[in-house]
Amino acid sequence: MTAVTITTDGSCYPNDGTGNGGWAAIIREAGVEPRYLSGGLPRPCTNNRAELTAVLMGLRALVAPRSVTIRTDSQYTMNSLTIWREGWMERGWRTSQGEPVKNRELIEAVSDEMAKHTIRIVWVRGHATDEDNLRCDEMAAVARKALTR
Repeated sequence: MTAVTITTDGSCYPNDGTGNGGWAAIIREAGVEPRYLSGGLPRPCTNNRAELTAVLMGLRALVAPRSVTIRTDSQYTMNSLTIWREGWMERGWRTSQGEPVKNRELIEAVSDEMAKHTIRIVWVRGHATDEDNLRCDEMAAVARKALTR
């Protein structure tokens, strides 16, 4: 199975559920030019929604099953898709406190896309020295700001 790396990031301002958002993904596959994807998310948005959307759009861009490494700087995204999802499903999409899970529709959509591939999710430090993370951050911010013009 062909290996692919998808680096993702999201942006939202203000991050209180009233702002516009942006997402970005860079898809790298050996022997193929990298693909740079991004888009805006009109308000109301949160950074978590933008981060999940970046993963979703990156996975949807793949046309065949792959061995995918998803690189994210979002602990929320990583934990939602690896640690918390199973417990939420067992509790009828409720948190351990009994509250409805936020962003459920996005988590379910990402889960559906993940099922088509072999997935590994890794966390990278945001706003540090990772070139693809920094580029995604920039692309997501540009996409977000384009909505406010």
